[in-house]
Amino acid sequence: MIFRDTGLEGAYLIEPERIVDPRGFFARAWCIDEFDAQGITADFVQTSSSFNEARSTLRGIHFQAEPASEAKLIRCTRGRAYDVMVDLRPESRTFGDWRAFELSADNGRLVYIPEGFGHGFQTQEDRTEVTYQISEFYRPDLSCGIRWNDPDIGITWPDAENPILSGRDQTLPSFREFASLSSGRSRRAAG
Repeated sequence: MIFRDTGLEGAYLIEPERIVDPRGFFARAWCIDEFDAQGITADFVQTSSSFNEARSTLRGIHFQAEPASEAKLIRCTRGRAYDVMVDLRPESRTFGDWRAFELSADNGRLVYIPEGFGHGFQTQEDRTEVTYQISEFYRPDLSCGIRWNDPDIGITWPDAENPILSGRDQTLPSFREFASLSSGRSRRAAG
């Protein structure tokens, strides 16, 4: 496995090393020793899948709040997705920065997203499936998000004109609202 730095501390683009023969290929998508060598110690407790019928389906930007913040290992197992991560850690030097990568069944890439990041994606093909390994159990009471098209973050989406969104994703708070709440929590925790 080849771990590529994303420029966001603790987040990686991972390229599996494929062993190819006439039947196809074989590759590892997870190896505890290789992840440990990168300083990644997330214990994944569940795997979830997102199937998306139509191209331009946009999900995000989602995260789970403390005390159940999640690390995620994401890959696209069918079709193609534009996968986005946003650093939402107020103490981070890259707070508010984002990166995006094309994940597809063909390229086999994965992204590792540490705790404290938001995540979203937009499908680039019909019938795209995205699989998540997640380090925390789902807690609906801690499920959060920020607006997918927030101008303060400025994510460049492939199809920003015609995304297919859930009602919830259309009404998520802005990055400024999130940052204001986060700094308030940090002050209360410190005091």
